[in-house]
Amino acid sequence: MTISLGCTAVAGHDTTCTVSPTIAAPAAPALKRELGRWDLTAIGVNQVIGAAIWALPAALAAGVGTWSPWLVGAVGFASLLSALSFAEVASRFDGTGGSYLYTRVAFGRFAAFEVGWMLWFTRAAAWGSVINVLVASIGVYWPAVTTGTTRTLFLAAVIAAIAVINVRGIRLSSFVVNLLTFGKVLPLIVFIAAGWFFIDWSRLAPGAVPSLRALSTSGLLLMFAFGGYEVIPVPGGEARDPQRSAPFALVTTLVIVTILMTLAQIVAVGTLPTLATSKTPLADAAGVFFGPAGIAMITLGVVFSVSGNNMGQAISGSRNLFALAEHGDLPAFFGRVHPAYRTPTNAILVTAGVALVLAVSGTFTALAAVSALSRLVVYVATCASTLKLRRPEFHDTVRPALFVVPLGPVIPSLAILIALAAITGASTLQLMSGTAALAAGAVLYWIAARAQ
Repeated sequence: MTISLGCTAVAGHDTTCTVSPTIAAPAAPALKRELGRWDLTAIGVNQVIGAAIWALPAALAAGVGTWSPWLVGAVGFASLLSALSFAEVASRFDGTGGSYLYTRVAFGRFAAFEVGWMLWFTRAAAWGSVINVLVASIGVYWPAVTTGTTRTLFLAAVIAAIAVINVRGIRLSSFVVNLLTFGKVLPLIVFIAAGWFFIDWSRLAPGAVPSLRALSTSGLLLMFAFGGYEVIPVPGGEARDPQRSAPFALVTTLVIVTILMTLAQIVAVGTLPTLATSKTPLADAAGVFFGPAGIAMITLGVVFSVSGNNMGQAISGSRNLFALAEHGDLPAFFGRVHPAYRTPTNAILVTAGVALVLAVSGTFTALAAVSALSRLVVYVATCASTLKLRRPEFHDTVRPALFVVPLGPVIPSLAILIALAAITGASTLQLMSGTAALAAGAVLYWIAARAQ
């Protein structure tokens, strides 16, 4: 409530004043800051360890053989260079949006819109894709869920449940992500710890040096397998101390995932002679030393993994859409915050609806190629923002970095070169699909700009 003072001057009399109370317009509710550094780390680990890690060891063994564990470690280190750049620029901001936010300050609205659009678009498409992996995993034990009306109802029920959890609050969403992340990491730790005693180390002896083409193809696969950490700073507006917790989570995520993926590859190569031809490599390797219980354990890990990944897609996708609206690049409808739960309700529901349509229709298969170029565009834009925001002209408009990458411009520049090199290795379909998505974003930006 505010007090207004109204005064009226009447001829021949003193000025008279009246005091009347007025109700001030309520401020729009803000998002709740409830995420800590380990919550953000769980979001990151959850996104990187998705569906790929459970099948990737076979593709790597087929491509580069016994060199595969070394390649996993090398690509993990290369990904850390990009994550360090993300960490520095994230330490300057405390809002929602991640790479969209940084690009907007460094390079303007259009470039930022393209980044934000690609982030949201690929998250929605990935949600529609990964949830079908969940259907396939459950379908091993419940075949009816893979076809017809049962499949549609199951997809709708799971997506609706995830949307409701997201709407009910970031604390609840974070708790579910933490639980599912633990559920997917625990089987990997057990697999590594138990399998270590069954490794035939002669199978890990270095063979012939792989060809440059084989290294490039396997390296590109790994670059996308290590992707996903870019979502960590996206819910910055819901973190308690995002300028410190986001950098911590980015670096910690890459360290944890690199260790887990490298050790899992060592165990798989050392215990499964038919690794290169296996369709379920970790499950088959676990079956060697654990029997049927090992296969069941890995299968359960896959279910936890894809379920957690779905939760992560919902959180990051909806927050990207919210950020675009919050800064006026999309209609305010998408930026509505629930007055009680303090979550971006409309952005969550729209993202869930798009994911459901893609999942049911199968359209996500045609859109999957977009994610390759999208992720690399985000990496280049963020690392370039890291460099640009160091310039003197931003010192008065952007907060000082609380985390600074060592060696000056070397690490962000290397990260940009690695991302550009990966783009050259993308397929024609990936490049065409990504370019089409960027063009669609440009059209949407033009429409939004004309509507303002």
